[in-house]
Amino acid sequence: MLGACGNAEKDDAKDNGADKKENFTVAMVTDIGGVDDKSFNQSAWEGLKSFGEENGLEKGKDGYNYLQSKSDADYTTNLNTLVREDYNLIFAIGYALAESVADVADQRPEAQFAIVDSVVEKDNVASITFKEHQGSFLVGVIAGLQTKTNKVGFVGGVEGELIKKFEVGFIAGVKSVNPKAEVVSKYAGSFGDAAKGKSIASSMYASGVDIIYHAAGGTGNGVFAEAKDLKQKDPSKEIYVIGVDRDQHEEGAVTVDGKDYNVTLTSMVKRVDVAVKDLATKAKAGEFPGGQIIEYGMEEDGIKISDSKENISEETLKEVEKWTEKIKSGEQKVPTTDEELKVMKF
Repeated sequence: MLGACGNAEKDDAKDNGADKKENFTVAMVTDIGGVDDKSFNQSAWEGLKSFGEENGLEKGKDGYNYLQSKSDADYTTNLNTLVREDYNLIFAIGYALAESVADVADQRPEAQFAIVDSVVEKDNVASITFKEHQGSFLVGVIAGLQTKTNKVGFVGGVEGELIKKFEVGFIAGVKSVNPKAEVVSKYAGSFGDAAKGKSIASSMYASGVDIIYHAAGGTGNGVFAEAKDLKQKDPSKEIYVIGVDRDQHEEGAVTVDGKDYNVTLTSMVKRVDVAVKDLATKAKAGEFPGGQIIEYGMEEDGIKISDSKENISEETLKEVEKWTEKIKSGEQKVPTTDEELKVMKF
């Protein structure tokens, strides 16, 4: 098909990405967590599917699609594969793909890319970021008020600037409503190691932690597995997990002796699906924001706590509403770094 195209037609395609094919096509490259990580990548894929279905597209090369990365070495290869397949817009899901996106964007200036959770300063790359610290603060408020042991935990994937926003936002939320509470933090060093997540959770729960907030992608699946195992051994044990990125209520479901329980306390919902769908819609309309940073927070419905609230008291939910308004109004500043956290007074 490319061989049959004249030079003028190719030039037109460079000028207007939406004219490259009869149908606008879009695809994404996952990080190593995979498209079914029940978290970050899965949310992005749900957004892409929703965009495709609303626009009458089918999964595949002529509609919407994804390529899964099994290791870091796959990122550049997968991005180049999608460029060769002539997709109008290519999403890179996760900051780990930033270097690969920058390299491929330089080599393929006619292609349009979007990266989630990082900033790549290229004219043909749109950068999507979130105010994760805001949502993390709110679930911290919930943990600080709901803990029975006054000891809660945070499990991160790979330590860095991004996941620090989750951690310090969470600690700030906990301490703002319960200054005496202890927050234990541990990083797994991976977003795709469920076994490591389970091991860390086991140690935390054994030490008296009763609520764990994870920002660890597929590694967080192990946190849920450990909580459910402990619940099955002792249904009276009050231990919980706070999910991330999407509503992980279903991940906490466990049945013991015919009775249903759920170890998910709440989830910090980061609407990657909303952002992906929104940007794909703009690109299809010829409004691709190349070279721009688009940030999603509470105001854009990009950050929220999950709708599943069965394990949260009414008093706690009222407090969450109060703190939500304080954050939105600017009265409450939420830290994003250890340095900003240290200067807060609790």
